[in-house]
Amino acid sequence: MTRGSTPPGWYRSGLDHIWLPYAQMKTARPPLPVAHTEGCHIVLADGRRLIDGIASWWTACHGYNHPHIRAALERQLATMPHVMFGGLVHEPALTLARRLADLLPGDLDRVFFSESGSVAVEVALKMAVQYGLNRGVRGRTQFIAFKGGYHGDTMGAMAVSDDAGMHGTFHRALPEQWLLDLPTDEASSMALTQTVERHAERLAGIIVEPLVQGAGGMRFHDAAVLQVLRRIADRYDLLLIFDEIFTGFGRTGTLFACEAAAVTPDIVTLGKALTGGSLPLAATVARRKVFDAFWSDDPRHALMHGPTFMAHALACAAANASLDLFEQEPRLQQVQAIAAALTEGLGACRGLPGVKDVRVRGAIGVVELERIDDLDGLRTRFVAEGVFVRPFGNVIYLTPSFTIDEGELATLTNAIVRVVGAK
Repeated sequence: MTRGSTPPGWYRSGLDHIWLPYAQMKTARPPLPVAHTEGCHIVLADGRRLIDGIASWWTACHGYNHPHIRAALERQLATMPHVMFGGLVHEPALTLARRLADLLPGDLDRVFFSESGSVAVEVALKMAVQYGLNRGVRGRTQFIAFKGGYHGDTMGAMAVSDDAGMHGTFHRALPEQWLLDLPTDEASSMALTQTVERHAERLAGIIVEPLVQGAGGMRFHDAAVLQVLRRIADRYDLLLIFDEIFTGFGRTGTLFACEAAAVTPDIVTLGKALTGGSLPLAATVARRKVFDAFWSDDPRHALMHGPTFMAHALACAAANASLDLFEQEPRLQQVQAIAAALTEGLGACRGLPGVKDVRVRGAIGVVELERIDDLDGLRTRFVAEGVFVRPFGNVIYLTPSFTIDEGELATLTNAIVRVVGAK
């Protein structure tokens, strides 16, 4: 709130009963009360307008309150907001599954819906382990994952995330996995191959965020890395899982990051921008050979997983409307324009004191600092600039809506240049 303004009643009465994400509640600065959203703007209860630089954790790819998505939700709400998916199906879910299968490469054509990215990853890991069990292969229960990776906040997803990050507290409480360097050069490729060769009988699969490791530090890698992983997975009969919850739906410049490498994973997870940021929905999509291992007369070979709100009809309607917008509006061209603007705008940070790196891929712009001592203070300074930017670790980043205009994007990049320059 601005100095002297009075918070709304709901804020005053409810704040003492909420538990906020990723926050030390005792010391964190009070959160900002939001009244409404529109386009690329967050409007606070006191009337201030902030240009959103991260699209609500990368979800609002079409901007907030897009009329096409809103209209689809209104129509679906009048018909059927939700029905259980056990023994029942509905048109929005089946249409969405077919459309995703048509968009994804190769034979990624069996879609399992859930409510969040973390659960989608859990389902992928579960599929990979049971894939071996259903084929009579025992003991393959571990995964190769990578330093700098982040796959979610549930227990299995944490187990395949970098334990040096936000989940280090749980390191000894999680199932042991193999955490290695991405194969970006000959040495790391050899180390990965040797580890897999020695322990293949214990490994179910390899999981990676293709092209960009998101919440682990916005780290980029080349498409060649994914080709190496595909070759190793094939050689040792491992399933290759691409976590595209962040990178999917245009964020890196192609509709899916795997397209840039011409690599088809065995399982892919999708979420975040799937519904255009309107409702929670995620998907775990498997290739035919994975699904075939579950196709059996033996009931024990079934995938025993079923989220209560699986294939939520409202969320599926929103996702179908979001896919309409990718078909009807020039989203990937907009991403290219954003990439050029981020490259130019954030380039002014190069050479500033304390700046370690500036990098851009698609609609992702990153300024990595040597260190950030006061994250809350830095976030507050961005609000004072009229923007919502939420640095983490040593990284200041932008992942704006694809519909952002030139002036709004310039306001974001200029704010970062000013704040970093004033450090």
